[in-house]
Amino acid sequence: MATGTEPPPSTHPRPSSGVRGAGRAAIAAPHLRTDRWWLAPAATAAGLLAFIVYSTWRAFANADYYAAPYVSPFYSPCLAENCRPMHAGPNADVFGGWWGISPAIIILIFPLGFRLTCYYYRKAYYRGFWASPPACAVAEPHTKYTGETRFPLILQNIHRYFFYAAILVAGILTYDTVLSFRDEHYAWGHMGLGTLVFLLNITLIWAYTISCHSCRHIVGGKLKHFSRHPVRYRAWQFVGRLNARHMLLAWASLVSVALADFYVYLVASGVFDDPRFF
Repeated sequence: MATGTEPPPSTHPRPSSGVRGAGRAAIAAPHLRTDRWWLAPAATAAGLLAFIVYSTWRAFANADYYAAPYVSPFYSPCLAENCRPMHAGPNADVFGGWWGISPAIIILIFPLGFRLTCYYYRKAYYRGFWASPPACAVAEPHTKYTGETRFPLILQNIHRYFFYAAILVAGILTYDTVLSFRDEHYAWGHMGLGTLVFLLNITLIWAYTISCHSCRHIVGGKLKHFSRHPVRYRAWQFVGRLNARHMLLAWASLVSVALADFYVYLVASGVFDDPRFF
């Protein structure tokens, strides 16, 4: 029985699914937030877009990625002829000139695959680019949610396998960092500004990689009694503390790898010479 206090019925039909479906609360306002909730997803989208533009330019440039003894992390391991020194050195002309194809296009598949399927980056681009949802307590514009059960998002589930590739990539970049303790004549016992850039980058790369959720599960997953596995328990605690800062490490390592590449680009293109400390 009508009491005279009910709101008038809506003249617009409600969608059959989504956050405004018939089974959800009938709230007319798209959200009740009054803060600048859009600022965080907009900043995320801008940051990731800037890196995408920069890395795409550098990947297709196929030039200025080797300045002895430094090799850009975008092109490492550097197996193209551009990295072969005039005399014996650590890099070999394994694949010649790559038939005109930039080797970075192939090499970047593995670190980018690890980042694109990373749990934090999923949240970042889901909110920043797909608006699914754009922010807490803000309805997403999609009428149906299927999660990661259909193509292409189902491919996110191979993150654990990209983690193994990321370990290999971090190992190669560690080797490059060790080689940076040489001068342009490949003599050991030297250190330049590029060495410090590479040290910062590899530290953040390793911190981001082992703070991964998959690493945490591998280290301490499926253990019923931590007391029987004290070493794995301590490792699990260490990874867990890093995992709490996974977002910060994700952004810091993203900036550091771009910085390392840009530094090599500046030296290789002749903008300035690498300052040597000793």
